[in-house]
Amino acid sequence: MPSNRRLAVFLLDIILIAAAYCVALLLEYDFRASVFLLDTFVHTFPYIVAIQSAVFLTSNLYRSIWKYASLHDAIEIFKTVSIATILSGLGLLFFREGHHFSRVVFMLDWGLLLTLVLSSRFVWRLYRENSFLVSPRNNNNNNDYAQRTLIVGAGDAGNMLLREILKQPSSPFRVIGFVDDAEEKQHMRMMGVEVLGTIDQLPQVVAQHAIVKVIIAVPSAGPKFVRSLVQQCKQSGVRFKLIPGLSEILRGDVKISHIRDVEIEDLLGRAPVSLDEQGIANYLQGMRVLVSGAAGSIGSEICRQVARYSPAMLVLIDNAETPLFYIERELAASFPTLRVVALLCDVRNRERLEQIFDGIMPEVVFHAAAYKHVPLMEHNPVEAVLCNVMGSMNMATVSEQFGVHNFVLVSTDKAVNPTNVMGTTKRIAEKFVQALSEGSTTKFSTVRFGNVLGSNGSVIPVFTEQIRKGGPLTITHPDITRFFMTIPEASQLVLQAVCFGKGGEIFVLDMGEPVRIVELAEELVRLSGMTPYTDIEFVFTGLRPGEKLYEELFFKGENILKTPHEKIHVMEPVFQDYEQLCCSLEKLLCTARDNNVVSLRTMLCELVPEYRPTV
Repeated sequence: MPSNRRLAVFLLDIILIAAAYCVALLLEYDFRASVFLLDTFVHTFPYIVAIQSAVFLTSNLYRSIWKYASLHDAIEIFKTVSIATILSGLGLLFFREGHHFSRVVFMLDWGLLLTLVLSSRFVWRLYRENSFLVSPRNNNNNNDYAQRTLIVGAGDAGNMLLREILKQPSSPFRVIGFVDDAEEKQHMRMMGVEVLGTIDQLPQVVAQHAIVKVIIAVPSAGPKFVRSLVQQCKQSGVRFKLIPGLSEILRGDVKISHIRDVEIEDLLGRAPVSLDEQGIANYLQGMRVLVSGAAGSIGSEICRQVARYSPAMLVLIDNAETPLFYIERELAASFPTLRVVALLCDVRNRERLEQIFDGIMPEVVFHAAAYKHVPLMEHNPVEAVLCNVMGSMNMATVSEQFGVHNFVLVSTDKAVNPTNVMGTTKRIAEKFVQALSEGSTTKFSTVRFGNVLGSNGSVIPVFTEQIRKGGPLTITHPDITRFFMTIPEASQLVLQAVCFGKGGEIFVLDMGEPVRIVELAEELVRLSGMTPYTDIEFVFTGLRPGEKLYEELFFKGENILKTPHEKIHVMEPVFQDYEQLCCSLEKLLCTARDNNVVSLRTMLCELVPEYRPTV
């Protein structure tokens, strides 16, 4: 049964059907009443109304929302009216009323009915929008807390954003105008809202119109553009926000709830890299996937990304009970149809790994379990070796033993010319995976990337906490630089390696130019509404044990090859003698188990000649 509203719409359409046919008959007879007109009306009117009403009732006309009437609805109306007119004409012929049939009447009826139905839909939409657009500068009269807002960008994104704001009387934004650099848009209006000037004139526009908030609606804006706008907003004393990225704009999915604060990722000198999601989806769908270190920053994001591609099963292993509990609960809530299995396991325990693999038989393994904090590992080299080296050896060996299709090792730029224990142990893991891959049916790949924004223990959360406490911000050295990428980027790169990996390769994302940590800290302070060095003190503490001024992504002499993705590089595999490497690694692990730190550091230097300890 249709709802009361749909029933009312249907009854209105019946009235329009009747009216259109009556007017068409009157036009045919020049509005002159006659016995012949009356006879035609009596014999044809019931058939016309009945047949056309039946066509309307069985169409999709009553599944649309009037206030969002669009071109799609107009096409649907055109189809329905055309079919109704043709079938009603054929109906008259079928019921032998052909002597009353007039092609002119039916052409007039078609045109009139189409006009009336279209008008009924779009007049309602105009009425709905007019209630908000009559006085766009006062579109939030019912909301005393709405703030005077300026939109940067009078393009498609700005248009969608304004429409969404105007549709909601309780919106927190009262749009006063736009700024846009396009000369042809100056002083033009969009839904009654004027383009008040160029982006360079933003401070003057803010002051002249008492703007409180600025929304950046330029989805293609790069970090440099956003940084400049943020600086102008800071100088003008207004708050600033961003709309979602280009993909949301293309889907027409711009909602007020999506407007967010500018984050440090928006100000970095490199736009985020989009990877081949369709290729990843085609590979992972229906696969049994296992992620080690699933409760960590990178591991948990890998799990979220994998879950989007509908694997047959997602197995999470970690030795941290509470974080594992939370990621399992999150995935179960977000992907209720996905089979998620969370298992407590230490990757150093090979027997436990074999039990898990034997019961689940995973097809794809992402190995993200590792100790990663450089200064901490300098003081705990034994644990770094046992976890990062032995744990990786166990995961890789067991994966080959149980016929895993693809194995991806998560590595780090600190493995290149390492100056610390952590980077050295990750380099050894890279070497072992490459050695094991030669002649193996399992495709072993390694992904090497830089610092991940927002990961546990990374510089951003540390700086944020220090700013929250009022400072000071502690930075090791004014010239220290790092490569940065977002957590989703890092995780997608790991997933991309599954599609590209043939065996033994090391993949690296093109991360642009390295970022000075001090500049990153300054931007964070500004985003917090304060002034660097004035409101927040900066303290330089000196390089920590094992820390370098700059990181590298490639070893000198590594043969860098292209991949199907222009932003992903791959190093040609360098295979080593597996038996000889295993012999050396067994000695290393025995030394670690004996807790002989001095000998352990010596052996690390032998295994990784590029290792240059700083202590």
